Amino acid sequence: MTRAPQAAAVIADIVGSRRLPDREGAQEQILAAFAAAEQAVPPLRPAWASVGDEFQALHRTWEEAVRATARVSLALPPRLEVRFGIGLGERRVLDDGGGDGIEDGTAWYRAREAVERAHARADGAATAFAGADPSLTAAVDGLVLLRDHVIGRLKARERRLAAALLAGATQTEAARAERITQSAVSQAVARSGIDRLLELDAGLAAAPGGDARAEGARQ
Repeated sequence: MTRAPQAAAVIADIVGSRRLPDREGAQEQILAAFAAAEQAVPPLRPAWASVGDEFQALHRTWEEAVRATARVSLALPPRLEVRFGIGLGERRVLDDGGGDGIEDGTAWYRAREAVERAHARADGAATAFAGADPSLTAAVDGLVLLRDHVIGRLKARERRLAAALLAGATQTEAARAERITQSAVSQAVARSGIDRLLELDAGLAAAPGGDARAEGARQ
């Protein structure tokens, strides 16, 4: 029996969607944030809206999923938050005769488990991870918990700076966009923890599975 390829499934839902004055507009902004993130971290399957206020995406590795979800969070406008569940496992596509097919497999079951855990974790934006290996699950889950803590403490300008620098802008270019000095950007990066986000992203990109291009992912 041929094993299904490994992948990292992402399930995202809007925090407090019922309180939003324009849910349709919020959904469009979230898909735009995913599209921007996918420019830097190409997915196995781009994000799409599923049922209600939920979105799904598929990446080759958990490293890519972690890198992409950070970018989505930072690209969102103020007061619009998304909760993520990342699941690592098998990915199967069931032929429905109408296009992309129906996604199935343990990657999706674990992503569902993870997003439910993220929901219980905090009232605001949060991320959780689930995989087959308990040690990996604990390690990655702790990593995204700390990452979300740093992102959650960023002020509006700091979020824009983090998003720009993760997108490849230099500090000088980010300073020009914000109409501040490069020195002010450097101080904000060090003070806010943006430097740690950049270090984490670079480390994940350099990991054996962090910038995979072949089908499947390492567990």
